[in-house]
Amino acid sequence: VQLQASGGGLVQAGGSLRLSCAASGSIFKINVMGWYRRAPGKQRDLLATINSDNSTVYADSMKGRFTISRDNAKNTVYLQMNSLKPEDTAIYYCYADAARAWFAPNRDYWGQGTLVTVSS
Repeated sequence: VQLQASGGGLVQAGGSLRLSCAASGSIFKINVMGWYRRAPGKQRDLLATINSDNSTVYADSMKGRFTISRDNAKNTVYLQMNSLKPEDTAIYYCYADAARAWFAPNRDYWGQGTLVTVSS
């Protein structure tokens, strides 16, 4: 299973970006998909997760500004980010808890990360 994240870039404070992450390869089932980020000099933080039934969990600090969604037909997860702040500058990583075959165990797969830079 490969994950390809896209949609990062440079945006001014108050602006919006939509990140996408598409899973490809040998996929039997994708359970949870989600987004993390790592800001410069900081640890990786969980932002949001979404299950295959579209139930979601958000980090408290992300509620109201970020929205996670998912297209199961496309094996793609999205992160809509609004009202961006300079402190949102980070590398954003997607992940998927998935099984590549019916006999394979679930495991986490990670995308390569996409850089979001928010200017003041």
